[in-house]
Amino acid sequence: MSEATLKARSPLDNFHQDFGNLEIREVTGLALVSIATPLGGETQLEGAMASAYKAELPRVGTSTVSGVDDTRFLGLQPGQMFAMFAHDGDRAVEFVSKKLGENGYYTDQSDSWVFIQLSGTAARTALERICPIDIHADAFPIGAVTRTVMEHLGTIITRTGEDTFVLISARSSAKSFLHAVLTSVNNVQ
Repeated sequence: MSEATLKARSPLDNFHQDFGNLEIREVTGLALVSIATPLGGETQLEGAMASAYKAELPRVGTSTVSGVDDTRFLGLQPGQMFAMFAHDGDRAVEFVSKKLGENGYYTDQSDSWVFIQLSGTAARTALERICPIDIHADAFPIGAVTRTVMEHLGTIITRTGEDTFVLISARSSAKSFLHAVLTSVNNVQ
């Protein structure tokens, strides 16, 4: 019998770099579960969200945060949202479905993505170089979320704080995505 053991690794090996006015770090220990609304089931899902999470369904382009466990619900398109929450196991769907029941269709997306947090007073300046959408505070307030492209790579961007953004991109191109973000950061330093 083999004595080899497997150990999970994050896509960017827990990358972290502090530039003083800006910090980049890979966020690990997060789950991302897609929740699709059954046909005609929005009212039931809305009720389940209010009961289990003390949160409203997010409108497209916004996110809401649970008052119970800090789960962030990302409103990406009509009839679909992502639930992003702290979770280290492989049972993220089970965690969500226990709370929402049969009021949604669930798919675990956790291992398909890399999560990078950009924070600090220079975060917006660095993102403006590679992000084709308007992320000015008036156009992209705290809680805003959208899909876009950064340096040809598909990205979900959400503003989680005054000077904090979480970027979600495909795990398969995580190193290329980090390179694009780092290059932009280095160009504004």
